[in-house]
Amino acid sequence: MNSIEEPLTLYALNNMVRGVINDGMPLRYWVTGELSEVREASNGHCYIELVQRDEVTNELVAKARGTVWSRIYTLLRPYFLEQTGQPFAAGLKVLLQVTVGFHELYGYALDVCDIEPAYTVGDMARQRMLVIKRLTEEGVIDLNKELPFPLLPQRVAVISSSTAAGYGDFCDQLQGNRYGFVFYPHLFPSPMQGSGVEQGIIDALDCIAQDVDMWDVVVIIRGGGATSELSCFDTYDLANNCAQFPLPIITGIGHQRDESVLDIVAHTRAKTPTAAAELLIHAMLEQGAFVENARQEIATAVRMRIDAEKQRMSGISARIPVSATLCLQNEKMRMQPLAQRLSTAAEFFLKEQHHRVELLKEKADAASPQHILSLGYSITRVNGKAVRTVDEIVPGDEVVTVVAGGEFTSIVKKEK
Repeated sequence: MNSIEEPLTLYALNNMVRGVINDGMPLRYWVTGELSEVREASNGHCYIELVQRDEVTNELVAKARGTVWSRIYTLLRPYFLEQTGQPFAAGLKVLLQVTVGFHELYGYALDVCDIEPAYTVGDMARQRMLVIKRLTEEGVIDLNKELPFPLLPQRVAVISSSTAAGYGDFCDQLQGNRYGFVFYPHLFPSPMQGSGVEQGIIDALDCIAQDVDMWDVVVIIRGGGATSELSCFDTYDLANNCAQFPLPIITGIGHQRDESVLDIVAHTRAKTPTAAAELLIHAMLEQGAFVENARQEIATAVRMRIDAEKQRMSGISARIPVSATLCLQNEKMRMQPLAQRLSTAAEFFLKEQHHRVELLKEKADAASPQHILSLGYSITRVNGKAVRTVDEIVPGDEVVTVVAGGEFTSIVKKEK
């Protein structure tokens, strides 16, 4: 066995690696990657995991741990949120300035010195354009816009935060409209900022879809907030659900100059919750004006028709006496031969019926009891009831026998 040089301890080896890395990479480097993990510690430090994925297969090709020390993180976190509208969280693509380090116990790691929010904003804009392109290619981006807007949008399904001032403003605007229109808003609560917005709105839409016939329109509103917070309304799943929803969707989630993907796919976009309420009121007002205009047109048409009918009836009434006289004469002439034929037919019918009655009378007389008794037949009664069989009498019974011309009483001695 060959002799082995004096072995190194693991600490000594790692210390050598640390020296090589520190000497070989002493500068700060800008590096891009995706945050796969962000963990804030109680001591104020932030521990991250930065990864890179293959653009074709999406498989991980590189990974590194990193630390944002508390003195930097207290400045970096609010700055990043202000510039991007997103918290420093997993899933974002970032451009970080780092130094490369190696620790004997914890191994290779990056120390984050700075961040460039514009890179993340640019990536978010790119992702937004990809979402719009995908919706366009799938042919769904204008589906909700193609739905007919309800004539009387009174039953309103509202998706908003239950504590949002915008929801209160929306309801107050509807209920206090100066025209006295009646609306029936119902809240389906959902977060309106942060990571829960997408799933919250989708869940609310699912609830509305279960009783879709109960609602005329859906309104998605939020009560103010920073313009940069609109990115949560740019996701594909949220936009796809809204684009294909069976009811018209009105949005009032941002400022006039900022348009989210959700605004693009919605049926109608309003600047604010109050503007969304005004839109519904205006729709009712338009329909009311249409009805009033129709009422006036109908009233005018009815008056014109009445006048025309009066003139027509006046002409008809002037012709009625002459026409009636002529008609009566014609009918009189037509009825004379009919009356003659009717009189002859009635006379013949009466004679025929008289003869028929005489025959029936003869038959009735032949079938009468008096006639039958005159032929030698008799009727025997016991206790007032006619005797039909010998079994109905017993010796000793007093019977009455009816014959032609009278009746007589007998006592039954025996029966055969």
